[in-house]
Amino acid sequence: MEIESAKCECCGLNEECTQDYIVEVKSNFGGKWLCGLCSEAVRDEMVRRNKNGDCSLEEAVSDHMSFCRMFKSNPAIQVAEGMRQMLRKRSNTTKV
Repeated sequence: MEIESAKCECCGLNEECTQDYIVEVKSNFGGKWLCGLCSEAVRDEMVRRNKNGDCSLEEAVSDHMSFCRMFKSNPAIQVAEGMRQMLRKRSNTTKV
């Protein structure tokens, strides 16, 4: 299996993965490569917004890409912020 570097179209993070995985991720996100963190953020955004109405995959990806552009100066900040948001969302959904 050949390993390639793929750059997230949202946050710019590079990941090394197989071509098959790259193709699979792109097929799930409208032809865009998203890192694991950004793909989770897009899925969470769709779930959250679909509770209040309709949200397409394209809208969720576009919104997340806009969010990531605010932090383009430092990818480490983007990753930390994404983790913080994901953990906050998850902790809010587990409270009963």
